[in-house]
Amino acid sequence: MKRVSILVKGKVQGVFYRASTVTKAQQLGVKGVVRNEPDGSVYIEAEGDEGNLNELIAWCRVGPPRARVDEVAVETHSTLASFSDFRVLR
Repeated sequence: MKRVSILVKGKVQGVFYRASTVTKAQQLGVKGVVRNEPDGSVYIEAEGDEGNLNELIAWCRVGPPRARVDEVAVETHSTLASFSDFRVLR
């Protein structure tokens, strides 16, 4: 198990990025949270198997059809947060 924070910049709000992230994370068995940031970016905190997290990160670089992803920053954490599911924080 591994935990990462992902910050996605570009046209990523108002394009179903958060909802699509939840769907993708659930398909991969990844747990965590996703939220919009005041600066227009999307913040994701996720934990799961390294391979599944890598797939989620790769998906984040593209996002849903209406998104335009300009930048994805990933930070790895040494501790787990023990999320029980994957959900949108408002």
